[in-house]
Amino acid sequence: MSPTIVRAPNLLRVLWTNAVFAPRTTLGFMRIDYVLGTVLIVPFTQMLFFAVVAQLAGNPSAPVAFVVLGNAVAPVTYSSIFSVCQTTDSEKHQGTMEHLLVSPTNRAALYLGRGFLPILTSMATLVVGLLYAAFLFHVPFAAGSAGSLAITIGLLSVSMVGFGLLLGGVALFLRTSIILGNIFLFIGLLLSGANFPVSFLPLPLQWVGYLLPLTWGISAIRATASGAGLMTLLPLWGALLLSTAVTLGLALGLWGVFERQALRTGSIVRF
Repeated sequence: MSPTIVRAPNLLRVLWTNAVFAPRTTLGFMRIDYVLGTVLIVPFTQMLFFAVVAQLAGNPSAPVAFVVLGNAVAPVTYSSIFSVCQTTDSEKHQGTMEHLLVSPTNRAALYLGRGFLPILTSMATLVVGLLYAAFLFHVPFAAGSAGSLAITIGLLSVSMVGFGLLLGGVALFLRTSIILGNIFLFIGLLLSGANFPVSFLPLPLQWVGYLLPLTWGISAIRATASGAGLMTLLPLWGALLLSTAVTLGLALGLWGVFERQALRTGSIVRF
């Protein structure tokens, strides 16, 4: 009898299967009420809160329109970093993490396939936030900026989900990813320029802020809204592309390190 040859599943098929089934399994917490709340309610409440704070503060360097636009973009953290980070918690909770780690399926495909839905949710969150900014808060947008906004929204969504995948790998050997997600949620609010210019920060914190894809995304959205040309936007888009490449590269390249640490500490099955 000839030996049975086990063929590795097609990479694209694994990616697509994960994209279809992840919402029902590891992304199962993304129920329709959660998604609608993230897309429709969170941007509005966050924008309203910080708009009132900016109005009361009366700082000419950070007017209400500046703050509103920044907080139209910042809620993308919920639909990208939080959702992707918690796939690790879901695998642990369901007891499937160990089976995935010993399966012959391409791990990169398993990992990246779970980012498809968060990318779509992130894009929807950004679109809704910008619509709120334009129609409810009367933030002006330059004529003909729709195309540039669409490019920025797509690049920022992919970049933020890539950052979430990196943090999801780190969460492999943590007890829970929620703390990690919250840390970067507030770091983003403080250092990304959402509520005041990054230049107001001490120089070391400015460097940290410029390592975050959210910082470049907010800058690109503001530049697009003001009618900036391609010479201004191309470096910002390039920074988002570089951020995506670096975070995805680190996420995949360091997965083995995260896995060994999780096995050493026993956190591979702890949640």
